[in-house]
Amino acid sequence: MSEHGSGVSAHLARNLVSLRGARGLSQVDLGKKAAVPRSTIANLESGDGNPSLAVLVKVARALDAPIDELLAAPREKVRKYADAERPELRRAGRGVSMRPIVMGPSPHEVMAIVTFARGGVMPGMPHLPGTREFFTLIEGHLAIIVAGEKYELSPGELLAFPGNVPHGYQNLFKGTSVGVSVVLLSGAGV
Repeated sequence: MSEHGSGVSAHLARNLVSLRGARGLSQVDLGKKAAVPRSTIANLESGDGNPSLAVLVKVARALDAPIDELLAAPREKVRKYADAERPELRRAGRGVSMRPIVMGPSPHEVMAIVTFARGGVMPGMPHLPGTREFFTLIEGHLAIIVAGEKYELSPGELLAFPGNVPHGYQNLFKGTSVGVSVVLLSGAGV
């Protein structure tokens, strides 16, 4: 194997171990998620693998990472994301958009910038008991209804509440309201 080829294998091995660990996945979990045998993951992580493009695509998708991140040489851990690279998380209600604060999977929390157009409303999704939600308003004026009680927020204010109770959001401002939502998800059985 050429020096260049062995370097790429070493980068793949290091990056794969790192990304799999960051996502809390075992080799078996990643193999299942990528629809490849665990032995393939083990070979890739040892630096002995010679994966096809199809295998790289499956593993990259399972890790929610671009292929270039799997193959990249070591570099500083700084990356600037263009606005267009931060996709909308989901259509959430009427006149509301959510965009991630953290790129890549985050299994125990959801962190997003939420923008409410004039008159925007969003029903909350009750989570498992033990889940906590935190909403900080950056601009505008917003009401959050938690278990039937209305809380009005002004810029800079934060509302913390249990995420397992009925809740919803309503923009009270004549323009756009923007806030940061952090949901700390509870594990099953808590």
